[in-house]
Amino acid sequence: MLLFKTMIRLPLVGLLCVLGASIALPQTISSPNYWDPRERVEVPDLAARNRIRFLTTYDFPPFNFIDQQDRVAGFHVDLAREICNELNISQKCQIQVLPWSELSTAIASGQGDAIIAGVGINSVSRDSYLFTRPFLKFPARFVRSDRVEIDGDDASALDGRRVGVITGSAHDAMLRAYFPNIQPVSYERDEWMFDGLKTGEVDAVFGDGVQLSFWLISNSANECCSYFDGPYFAPNFLGEGLSIAVSRESADLADAFDHALLAISKDGRMREIYLRYFPNGLY
Repeated sequence: MLLFKTMIRLPLVGLLCVLGASIALPQTISSPNYWDPRERVEVPDLAARNRIRFLTTYDFPPFNFIDQQDRVAGFHVDLAREICNELNISQKCQIQVLPWSELSTAIASGQGDAIIAGVGINSVSRDSYLFTRPFLKFPARFVRSDRVEIDGDDASALDGRRVGVITGSAHDAMLRAYFPNIQPVSYERDEWMFDGLKTGEVDAVFGDGVQLSFWLISNSANECCSYFDGPYFAPNFLGEGLSIAVSRESADLADAFDHALLAISKDGRMREIYLRYFPNGLY
């Protein structure tokens, strides 16, 4: 079963410092909203459910992790709580932390009701789960060196230029497929790729928007670089995004969660949670 393990190399202590810092959030940052504003999703009656147990992990920052007070925290955790608030079922909601390998067994045995931890949506997982609509899609992004003059503001301006990418990654395949006139420079490790960007070995890099978002505001980047064009979405390379998974017998939960996701996307609460954990934006 596919887990959307974004390749974030920022240490957890550093991540907590970034998330806890007082950062001015530009109002121009785009936030995820994949809903038609005219759409309506009826909420099922959940009165018969005595409790609703969200299952997550602890090793996928900034989505779920153990904070400095030894409490489970992260984007997924805050989102689950807001969904419960919207559905007026907070008193029934529980969030439990398990190792990734135990999540599917817990759902199958009735020890949990929903997984909010990055279960990939594919033909195999659809045999076991129903999924909500995606609430976050992972974009690919270019990041350019600000010391290099680039004539243009879209990807065609990188034609013929050297662009770093992690060898054998989905982003490597996507770069070669979508931008054939760019000259890929393959790296085995993220830190080598970022060093190549800072030293001028490459003019830009192409990779996961989550990782690049945190790297841009890190001490390592030292304000050297910035996003360039994009974001780019390609489900065939990057997957369909993050959703909540429930058992195939729990269509009422999937519908209720979709109702809540629509409501909090419309009134700005999703944007608030998003900017809490992605202050530099992904899009």
